[in-house]
Amino acid sequence: MQTSAISNRTPAASEQAEIRLCRDLDELQACVDLQKEVWGFADTDLIPIRMFVVAQKIGGQVIGGFRGGELIAFALAIPGTRNNRPYLHSHMLAVRERYRNSGIGRRIKLAQREEALKAGIELMEWTFDPLEIKNAYLNLHKLGAIARRYTINQYGISSSPLQGGLPTDRLIAEWWLRSRRVVELIEHGKPPQVEPELAIEVPAQVYEWKSKAPTRARAAEVHSRNRELFLSAFARGLAALEYERDAEGNGRFLLGRWDETWSYGT
Repeated sequence: MQTSAISNRTPAASEQAEIRLCRDLDELQACVDLQKEVWGFADTDLIPIRMFVVAQKIGGQVIGGFRGGELIAFALAIPGTRNNRPYLHSHMLAVRERYRNSGIGRRIKLAQREEALKAGIELMEWTFDPLEIKNAYLNLHKLGAIARRYTINQYGISSSPLQGGLPTDRLIAEWWLRSRRVVELIEHGKPPQVEPELAIEVPAQVYEWKSKAPTRARAAEVHSRNRELFLSAFARGLAALEYERDAEGNGRFLLGRWDETWSYGT
């Protein structure tokens, strides 16, 4: 999933937003426009309005966050199957810059879960950049997703300046909506207990390193090192189960053995 940076620092903006399914072509076009604003994609990389329309009509989701009639965030999900079992692939979550750090991204994800459960869906998946600290924290710590698959350069080299020219390696988040882990976290506020066997570090400076040509080699070193660590760990049956951030903004994946058996196979 393409994801703009989000966290939960200022909840007031999130609480005042209306979260609902997008209704008409004007709202879907606003999603396309916000997509371009957030990532700075070239037109050739944009998801067009027709894809948003199709998603609505084939069992997917287009959920928006609105303030005063303005679209300030959205999520796009499309249906899929694996081993004859249905799931939703959440392809994109975007938050307008001035509303980031408000918690609205989490609210939209929870709305996705609610809509999915109404439809009898037990699994949502999405991809995320393993170097994006805020997104990893949201996915694992705030939502209870896990990751145990890693894809190399999934989307090819992106036109988005946020990628810094690095290969679009992605972790695949699995959000098992009825799992004990997710129910206890989302519905009862009980974070899962993890016994980590491995930690994978992401320095806070990686954002700055990616943004400037003279330091991109340093970001590439972190990227390559962590790629090998994830591939090796997943081959040994480990999963990314938790994510920590320190006072300086550095991130750390905690990998261990998941004690639940939810799976649709590979």
